[in-house]
Amino acid sequence: MDAKGYLQEVGTQVNADFVKNRSILSFEEYLSLFLNDPRAQARNAAQYLRDVMDHFGTQTVPHPTGTIRRFKVFDAEGSERDGRVAGQEEVQNAIYRVLGNFVRAGRINKLILLHGPNGSAKSTLVNALKAGMETYSRQPQGALYRIAWVFPSEKLIKGSIGFGERTDGSGELTTFAHLDAESIDLRMPCELRDHPLFAMPPGERRKVLEAALKKKGLGTGDGESGDFILSDYVRDGELCSKCRRIYTALLNSYNGDWLKVLRHVQVERFYVSRRYQVATVTVEPQMSVDAIVQQITADRTQLNVPAPLHSTVLFEPHGPLVHANRGLIEYADLLKRPLEAFKYLLGFSETAEVPLEPFVLQLDEVLIASSNEKHLGAFKELPDFASFKGRIELVRVPYLRRYRTEQQIYDAQVSATTVGKHVAPHATEVASMWAVLTRLKKPIPDRYPGDVKELIDHVTPVEKLHLYEEGAPPDRLSLANTKELRKLREELFTESDAYPNYEGRVGASAREIKTALFNAAQNPDYKCLNGLAVLEELEAICKDKSVYEYLLQEVMDGYHDHEAFVRMAEAEYLDRVDTEVRESMGLVSEGQYRELVERYIQGVSHWVRGEKMRNRITGEMEKPDEQRMQEVEAIVMPKGEDAAEFRRGLIASIGAHRLDNPDATMDYPRIFPDMFKRLRDHYFEERKRVLRKNKENVLKYLSEDRGMLTPREQTQVQSTLKTMAERYGYCEHCAKDAILFLMKKRYA
Repeated sequence: MDAKGYLQEVGTQVNADFVKNRSILSFEEYLSLFLNDPRAQARNAAQYLRDVMDHFGTQTVPHPTGTIRRFKVFDAEGSERDGRVAGQEEVQNAIYRVLGNFVRAGRINKLILLHGPNGSAKSTLVNALKAGMETYSRQPQGALYRIAWVFPSEKLIKGSIGFGERTDGSGELTTFAHLDAESIDLRMPCELRDHPLFAMPPGERRKVLEAALKKKGLGTGDGESGDFILSDYVRDGELCSKCRRIYTALLNSYNGDWLKVLRHVQVERFYVSRRYQVATVTVEPQMSVDAIVQQITADRTQLNVPAPLHSTVLFEPHGPLVHANRGLIEYADLLKRPLEAFKYLLGFSETAEVPLEPFVLQLDEVLIASSNEKHLGAFKELPDFASFKGRIELVRVPYLRRYRTEQQIYDAQVSATTVGKHVAPHATEVASMWAVLTRLKKPIPDRYPGDVKELIDHVTPVEKLHLYEEGAPPDRLSLANTKELRKLREELFTESDAYPNYEGRVGASAREIKTALFNAAQNPDYKCLNGLAVLEELEAICKDKSVYEYLLQEVMDGYHDHEAFVRMAEAEYLDRVDTEVRESMGLVSEGQYRELVERYIQGVSHWVRGEKMRNRITGEMEKPDEQRMQEVEAIVMPKGEDAAEFRRGLIASIGAHRLDNPDATMDYPRIFPDMFKRLRDHYFEERKRVLRKNKENVLKYLSEDRGMLTPREQTQVQSTLKTMAERYGYCEHCAKDAILFLMKKRYA
């Protein structure tokens, strides 16, 4: 491909995209576009942002409270690796609900304040919304348009600029919007990105809006006759000061001929952009004014200004508020700024207007701010908080309390590329568990009925961790208590929501844990970033109480005991490594456990119904084999449990599962994970000597003693290492580290 041919090909494509996207329109062309799809073109910023969230769709995800809606815009697909919001579905739904309130009210009348501890994803949530707006604005259904003014050259038009007829005498131009650059003396875009319909007289605009909506079956925009509500901004908004002065000057010059004024109107499509601060801006906690004006016409000596504007003084507004118009403005760490620096938000959040010296800015933008709890607490103590209270919508953003969701944050950012070495299995999982453990609060037994107070009082941090994540009560409980605790899962999760010191307010932040993971990757003792390096880093954090405030919390029945949490995370890590090494050795297949449980439950089912069952060998109808059932129960039934109650409970659990999943096949490992775990542990406890020998062989194989193994033993080790690599992601280095640690802790 030659350079010229390539450039022509690209040029053709760019030109085709420009035309396809309808980037430049005359007012008449825009009006046709509006009449064809009035809903899309009559949206204010709140309606647009809600449509952004709807555009990407939703999905239902598991949650400790049952299931919850997740908005896919927060998955930030195709963006940078740290753009995705892990969890925080409650916050997503809260933002959507507030936007819905704005839509129903017909105006954006409050500031959304995301508050929570440092590093709880407040900024990430807003960035995901901004990225979604950028993507959506490039779609046909997300097209946004603004007004601009075009003044043609005297070479094209006789007489004064902007007046007369074509030089070739073929008649007057109906629009100057599509003139080429050589035929234009001046083009003046609107910094506020005024809606194109603002070029119509207000009364006529309302008639057009209502008629167009009614024709499309959307009512008249009042929310009662249809499902679309016209916002105050679109229905009653006016041109900005500069555009109004240009409009008035042209109307005077044309002696009131409005159609001739419209010839100067160019409608331009614009795209939301974070980089170029178009319809989305972040205001950092700095000491600066958020909007200013600048005079752009001073006297008649400015030859590039058209004649109709020579006697008109024009001002251009600038600043974050202006750049964010028709979109979203974010005030990062708002409450770190002095109160006087953002007091204007009192009026702006309610009226959408900001008074400046020469004129009043009329704006259409969603206001989102963020603050940590410490600054919010101090703000609430100020006398002015009472004034802000009714103009702020508080949305709490706590730390995550589910470790697998927390792990998604680290898995997205901690990789072989970012840390420079292989990331071993469970490295990020160990860090996630410890982080979540530091955030959990001891349940308050007095909030629960008397018959479960003691049960709640004895829930340990690690038990609460697994109850939140998997809905799995501890093995130590009877079947009845297990059911009871599962029922209380939602209540436990929401127990402190109404408290100022809520669960998830205090603890290790994701930022601190990411730093710990990157530090662990630099540990020279390990060739991989593995769980052992992470545990060492967590132990180091626990010693630095002068840096991490949450380490100063008082230990309460095992809660807030951060050093003990390292040992808990270590135990969880050992459990996983032990299970994976065992299964990689292939001593017993998962199918054998499944078959044993299926046969046991089949016998229990007949026993509960008082029915006989067919003997597999003789074919005779017999009572269920009581001895076989008791042998299984000796392994899987919690101590002290009544066998009859245990059996009835199992059948009840199966019945409940069938009701919830009528079309699904029976997945016993999922329904009874504790039962399968006890079976595995029992089997491997009986074969501990064989296990120890096999693990020693793996270590020999990975050392200089490989030659001491027989060919058969070497083949077994190779099979084990291959399975560990393919199924779980171990390399030889981290497999050796994990097995050495396991042998030291459990098989010594």
